[in-house]
Order: sequence, then structure tokens, then C-alpha cells
Amino acid sequence: MLDSFEILTTSGVVLWSKSYAPVSSSIINGFIKDVFIEDKVLPGVSVADDASAAHNPIYKKDQYTLKWATVKDLGLIFVAVYQSLLHLTWLDKLLDNIQIIFVDLYKDQLKKPHTSVVECDFDGYFDQQVKELEAAAEKNPQRAPQIAVDDLTPPSSSDSGHDMPPPPLPGLAAASQGGQLTKPQANGDSTDVTPIPTPDTSRPSTPASHILAGKAGPKSRRAKKALNAPANASSGDERKGKLKKDMGKKKRRWDADGMADEDDGAVLDYSMQSSEEHGAANVESGATVEAIDSQSFGTRTGKGQFVLKDLEGEVHSILEGANEKKSQSTSSKIGVVGSSLGAISGLFRNVIGGKVLTKEDLAKPMRGMEEHLLKKNVAREAAVRLCEGVERELIGVKTGSFESVESTIRTAMESSLRKILTPTTSLDILRSITSVTSPSQMNPLSPKPRPYVISIVGVNGVGKSTNLSKLAFFLLQNNFNLLIAACDTFRSGAVEQLRVHARNLKELSERESLGKVELYEKGYGKDAANIAKDAVTYATTNSFNVVLIDTAGRRHNDTRLMSNLEKFGNFANPDKILMVGEALVGSDSVAQARSFNASFGPRRGLDGFIISKCDTVGDMVGSLVSMVHATGIPVVFLGVGQHYGDLRTLNVGWAVNMLMN
Repeated sequence: MLDSFEILTTSGVVLWSKSYAPVSSSIINGFIKDVFIEDKVLPGVSVADDASAAHNPIYKKDQYTLKWATVKDLGLIFVAVYQSLLHLTWLDKLLDNIQIIFVDLYKDQLKKPHTSVVECDFDGYFDQQVKELEAAAEKNPQRAPQIAVDDLTPPSSSDSGHDMPPPPLPGLAAASQGGQLTKPQANGDSTDVTPIPTPDTSRPSTPASHILAGKAGPKSRRAKKALNAPANASSGDERKGKLKKDMGKKKRRWDADGMADEDDGAVLDYSMQSSEEHGAANVESGATVEAIDSQSFGTRTGKGQFVLKDLEGEVHSILEGANEKKSQSTSSKIGVVGSSLGAISGLFRNVIGGKVLTKEDLAKPMRGMEEHLLKKNVAREAAVRLCEGVERELIGVKTGSFESVESTIRTAMESSLRKILTPTTSLDILRSITSVTSPSQMNPLSPKPRPYVISIVGVNGVGKSTNLSKLAFFLLQNNFNLLIAACDTFRSGAVEQLRVHARNLKELSERESLGKVELYEKGYGKDAANIAKDAVTYATTNSFNVVLIDTAGRRHNDTRLMSNLEKFGNFANPDKILMVGEALVGSDSVAQARSFNASFGPRRGLDGFIISKCDTVGDMVGSLVSMVHATGIPVVFLGVGQHYGDLRTLNVGWAVNMLMN
């Protein structure tokens, strides 16, 4: 497994990084110095050569091995760090693919002068490639090539002969190498034991002005007491009494309105911006919303419609486009032949040809499959039923000539998962909206145009308002006029949250000449069903195409709160009711989906799911299967971030691969 992956510039700026284990900063620093500054590894090779990972010699330092690729035009270096004891055959392919994807996604930002921070959410793309290549390597194991790498390892500056000196003890080595990315610590600590500060996400971190710096001074308690003690203190008792009087906590007084009576000047919220930044940001007229590249999350069809991408299809389209531009070299042909031979040799593992499967043959593998699904966050009820269905289908089936029991079960489970996740009805929401808002003028029996109503429901904290705003931005790309109805009249701040989203979306739509967006609100404490009904009436009279209704979050096991949804459905009469579910939730997803589906009455139910926070679970996407299996309702959208463009459609093949990895 990888220890670290770094994307940096030739000037030493780290644009993005992913760390699986702590790696000393001296590893990357030594690599930069030896390879790109002093040319110790292979004289004559530089960043300008723009070589791929397969053509670059490996670099070894301590117990680590580094492979890298470069991009000449943009001055980028892609570095992968792993333990020398491992043999990762897919690492060259990973470096080349990540290089193509990163440049394709962020080339516009990288071409700007003095780029030090790339605003990107690259974790999903990287994780998808790692999982895909690891799975391919497991299916097609290859023999480790015998490569002589001793000559490629840079010699140590202290080597005087053939004997290598023992490595220095941690904390004793001096950090004096040139060309390092980090400076030596002032207290003399070695950078060899200092791990590279790798952020959890690729978004910009908190500005340095927000960080509280500790004051220099004595560290021991005795030294602090001596520093705080009065100069004229004659005895210990007198000093203690004076300190207690001076250091007593000052009480804060509050008035009847909950405001402080006096301002002591203390800054309590350190997440606020600095005074200069805060003054500039507070001017509402000068505040601007960051522009969003529509091509990063969708494509425009020949009919002018804007269609969302799915994560798997986006990555593959980038790689396929790069492969079309790249000519087929001799080395790539050799790689294809080698992988084919590995795949053929893997067919003869654990083969049981021509066997008629019995319940005893399937018992142990099906228990393992059930445990695997549970680890992927599939609810136990769904996992048990899936395995029971696959077992019934396979009893009495005769395996192929070169097919094992495990591969037969895997194929059957993949087919079952595809059947569950593949929708049985059309999910083309744009066509549904157009059929209601612009019926055919040629048909005299066509109904009168009216707004298309979409309602968002779900439990507390799953991201209903956030995903409603993402959906609104997607519809604005198709030039629909939107009315957002604030029907969460219970949670404090819910109306204000939608007001901020509506203001941001309005600014984006005016800047990019998109559709119109407006917020319909009646404050707090009102009946949500009546507000929804009034919002639909207002949208009809003011020529809005779509009404997006936000509702209050409610626990699915609270009968009193869930009973209000039937009245809400009757008053608002929405065309689509979408439930937002978390990808993080486990077995409770089944109960949530069933409760909300049954809460709108016997003649009405949910129309689809929006699964939020999919960027936080990796390949544990089992909640998709749990909710669809419990209700038969399809997944319409996936939330993959917190930007307005972080909305994707479900790719069934991607979901099945994630579950079966």
C-alpha cells in the first residue's frame, strides 16, 4: 500500500497530497535534492524531459522507494512513496493516470502566474483510481520483474568506501541538506522525524492569520509562578493572596435581551477573519461568490440541455481522451501482453470445472459474501436477503469448465446488485419538468402549463438544504426559473441558511446569464403545508418553472412529526418527493427509507433518493443498496462535496465495483 502521494511544483510548493502513513520530510527533500538539483540518480534527466513514470528510474532512501512523473509545461512533479519491501506493479499506471486527470481538471488554475494553491477536491478522483488499479492487479497478478536498482540509489555524502554507515538515531541527524521544502527547527530538532504536514482535504486550509500563536516564555510551572509574582512580595502567603486577587475571573453580565452589558474587547470566536479581511468581507455590495466551471460537473447536449456527470464516467472520459491523443508505443504493447498473460495464468487458480453446486458447496462462500457486504455498510437485512437470493439461483447450477465456485458466486452477486440499483423508470428529471412546464402546443388535449414541484425530505442533519441548493444550481444551468420555498419553520437558522443560498445562486445566475431564482419565506412558527401551498400558487402567477420545497428534518421513528407529511403532500401535491439519505448511515437506512416512503399516505410515496456525503465513505457505499432494496425506489443523485457543482448521477457499474472490491 502507498505511504504517501505528493503533487508539487518545481519551486517546492505542495499543491495536493495524500498520506496513508507518516513519512519523514527528509524523504521528499532528499528526492528533490538528489534528482532535480544535483542529478545524482541519472545525470542528464531533468523536469524538462517530461518523462512518464515507467521511464523514470526509481529512487530509494532509507526503507522507502519513490516513483515519479513530471509535466514539463506546468512544472509539476508527481511523487509516490511506498515501503521498499512492497512490489506495487500498478504504481506506474497510477502516476500516469493521476498526471492526466489532474492536469485536465486544473490546467486553467495551474497556468495562472504564481499559483501556490489549487482549489480542488481531488480526493475522490485519486481514491477511485487507486481502488480500480488495485482491483485489476489482484485479478491479474504479475511476477515481480528483476530490476537492478543498486546503481540507481543515490550515494550518501558520507560514503568513503563500499561499507555503508549505519543510519543515525532519530533526533540526532542534522537537517542541513540544501533544497529542502521545510526549514530546520529552531530548537535543533531534526527534520528526519518530522512528518510531512498532509492536509485531510485538498481545499485551502485556515489562513495563518487565524492561528493563535503561543507566547514565548518559561515552560515550567515554577518559572511561570516566578514570572507572575510581584517584585516586592516579602513572603509566600502575601504573594499567593495577591495573585488570587489579580487572577480572579471577571464575571460577564448579561441584560434581559441576552446581550452583554459591557464590551471587554475579548475576541471569543477565533474562526473569524482578521480585521482587514473582515472589514472587506462585511461589505455586502463588494462580496462575490466564487465562479464555478460548469464543465467540471456536467456537459451540455446537442439539444442544449445541461446533464450531470457521474464520477466514474468523468474519470474514464478523461483517460480515454488522453489515450486517443497518445500514440501506441512499443512499451505499451509489451505491457498489454504481460497483463494478458497474467490474466490467463490467474484463470487456473482454484478451478472446479463442471461441478453441480449444492447448498453445502455454497454455505461457506455465502457466509463470506454476507460478511463482505456488511463491511461495505450494507444493512444486515439487505445483505441476508441478497445472499439468500443468490444461493437459491445457484443451487443446481453447473459451473463452467474453468470457473471456480467463488467466481460463480461473485458473478451472480454482481448481477443481483445491478438489478437492484438499475432503475425501472426514467430518471430524466429535465424531460419531466419540460413536459409539465411546456406541454405540446400541437395537442389540444395537453394540460395547461404549471410549475413543476419538487419536495426534499429527510431526517435531521443529512444535508437537505445543501443538496436542494445543488439541485437548484443544476436546474439553473438549464435556464429554469426557480422558486425556493422555505418550509422548515422549526429549526432556528433554516430560513437564513436558504436566504444565503438563494443570494449566492442569484449572483451566479446573473453573472452567467442563467435562469431566475427567488426565495419564498413566511418566517418561523407557521404551518409548513400552508406555506408550501401558497408558494405553488405564487409560482403559478409569477411564471416560475420549478418550485423547490425545503422541509424540516424529522426522526423517522417520531410518529407525531411523520404524520404531518401526509398533510404536506396533500397541500403541496409535489411532482417529485426526493429523500436525502446519508452514505454514512448503516442499518438504520432501511427503517428511514421505509418510514418516509409510507408517511405520505396510501396513494403517495417517495420518488427517489439523494445520497449525501458520498465523498466521505470511500468504497463503503452499501447504504445505496440498503435503501433501494428496502423500498424499490431508485437513487437519483449523489452528493460528493459542499460546492454547488458537487452533484452527480449514479453510475451503477461504479457502485457495483465499489461494493465488490
